[in-house]
Amino acid sequence: MNRQYNHRLNAYRIMWVLVLFDLPTETKKDRKAYARFRKNLMNDGFNMFQFSIYMRHCPSRENADVHIKRVKTILPEKGHVGIFQFTDKQFGMIELFYGKSATTTAPPSQQLEMF
Repeated sequence: MNRQYNHRLNAYRIMWVLVLFDLPTETKKDRKAYARFRKNLMNDGFNMFQFSIYMRHCPSRENADVHIKRVKTILPEKGHVGIFQFTDKQFGMIELFYGKSATTTAPPSQQLEMF
């Protein structure tokens, strides 16, 4: 296999971006801001991991930085938002449970990269 191709798919180079948020929903305006923020995340390719936790697979740190900058431009006026980024290797070490039973993580869908 091509060395450059291997480098691009290296588990230490591939990144995951997690956006965690706790936004107010007391007023109609708050609920609208919540829905807009969530919709904007999904439009940028984020998928729900759990309620108020969305994640996105990125082929490189540079690509992750682009999506993090986008999230920063859509931050709502109120609430708390956290952004994490970590390698695919680190993501592979996550332990998930449903109740007390361990579950396996589904492998990420392979994204098509256009040049």
